[in-house]
Amino acid sequence: MTFIRTSVLTAAAFAASLGMAHAMDEYSISGSDQDVSGGSVTASSIMTAQDGWLVVHRTDANMKPGPVVGHAWIKKGENTDVAAELDEDVASGDMLMLMVHGEEGGMKEGEFEYTLGAKEDGPVKVDGKLVMTTITAQ
Repeated sequence: MTFIRTSVLTAAAFAASLGMAHAMDEYSISGSDQDVSGGSVTASSIMTAQDGWLVVHRTDANMKPGPVVGHAWIKKGENTDVAAELDEDVASGDMLMLMVHGEEGGMKEGEFEYTLGAKEDGPVKVDGKLVMTTITAQ
């Protein structure tokens, strides 16, 4: 009886860990320091389990998301070389947070409705953590 119980518990733990790994595989974002003098910033790769947004936030050494300075539409699945036009000037040396946001809660589908702290088209979190990366403008 102990063997069966242990096997069931082990199988449940394994299934839970696979589920967590699967969730992490569904969401990712990568980018690198880049020249933004042309008025845009590019995420080299985004994986998402839903349609949504690449959102560019200002940030600093505290790594808190600040005001939104750009965004671009992304489709469910793998997205490569996603460029977001910047809504304001970004200086060389400024830190930017590239973040995955969902397309939920807004009034109009396909229209970016997020403002800092709002729920509409808000940030995607996996296990309570934002799906994001930071870069430095060159």
